[in-house]
Amino acid sequence: MSANAFEKSNLGWQLQQLQQRIGEWLELQLSQVRPRLPNIPNVSTPEWLNSLTWLLVRVAFWAILGWVLIRVVLWLMGKMQPYWNFLNLKAERQKTVPTGELTAEAWLMRSRQLYRQSDYREAATALYMAMLQQLNDTGIAPHQPSRTDGEYMQITQELPHHSSYQTLLQTHEGMCFGNREITPEAFEQCQQAYRDIQSANS
Repeated sequence: MSANAFEKSNLGWQLQQLQQRIGEWLELQLSQVRPRLPNIPNVSTPEWLNSLTWLLVRVAFWAILGWVLIRVVLWLMGKMQPYWNFLNLKAERQKTVPTGELTAEAWLMRSRQLYRQSDYREAATALYMAMLQQLNDTGIAPHQPSRTDGEYMQITQELPHHSSYQTLLQTHEGMCFGNREITPEAFEQCQQAYRDIQSANS
């Protein structure tokens, strides 16, 4: 077997080396802090103290490594949150958007009912769904589960009352990605936007 076939380094060995370096550094620091004993022959540090020092070094090393790993995982989870929200939104859309079971009028009635129950968030979502159903019914934007709010904004850019479409789309985007709270005033804006869209299509 050639010398090149042997593994030169691996993670376990590198961790052991790091642990040993930290231990030696700590031992050096402790030796500088301890009062200097006269150089008496046959007097050395007791074995139990050496064992205890190494045990403390190992515990400290693994505790610090564990803490760093937990921080990295939490940081990554924070960075991935928009992606998870997007996947949840996509899954929600696949359940609701392509059904075609509810008409735009049915979504509008549902919105009014939810508004009366003071569920402004779901009421605004129902107006959004009514708008999507209307875009589907008129052939402007047939249902596609993968279509994003940004794509709907591009599609509706040339339509009359583009700002009304934008109001509903941005509100929906804010609810899904920014956890935006929908107040009665925000719902009224969405309702007025939907009225404008209806008046343009009638």
